[in-house]
Amino acid sequence: MSAQPKTPEPNVVNGINVDDLFALIEGVRREPAKGKTNWRVATTWQGQARSRAEIESYEIGGEKVPRRFSIDIDEPRELGGSNRFANPQEHLIAALNACMTVGYVAQCAVRGISLESLAIETDGEIDLRGFLGVDPAVPRGYEKLNYTVRIKGSGTKAQFAEIHEAVMATSPNFYNMARPVALKPALIVE
Repeated sequence: MSAQPKTPEPNVVNGINVDDLFALIEGVRREPAKGKTNWRVATTWQGQARSRAEIESYEIGGEKVPRRFSIDIDEPRELGGSNRFANPQEHLIAALNACMTVGYVAQCAVRGISLESLAIETDGEIDLRGFLGVDPAVPRGYEKLNYTVRIKGSGTKAQFAEIHEAVMATSPNFYNMARPVALKPALIVE
């Protein structure tokens, strides 16, 4: 009987398959079109101030990949909602934090740094006079967001500072929130 050759175990750090991540990076480096992604969310009104965002798929490298998720969104009672779900601002901040979290985990993983804990706390102020149209001179959204990253693991302070800079330089949602994004609206009245 011949022994079966052992398949090498994947290199997994912080739950990230680093071998797969490096393969993705190299594949995109060789063929930039493989790195093109498209994200789509359809949101429908559910009554009162509630809405449901639904995701059916995304595209990577020109290929459609099925994904089925629903995200329910509401407002606090004080803002006309039923307070059943997080509101759009909380989802926006959660999306920023989640995107940066992935960045910290991946940046640590590719450096072989094991994480013990990671938390990001973000806050910002919105003056309702702008949103409610009370004063057109008041901004309708955030002027700034403050966030604090608490990270603990096998890295040094210098390594974590380098990772922090790398996350700010590469996180898609940090990028999206740190500069204007062109919005191209279309209205269809049915």
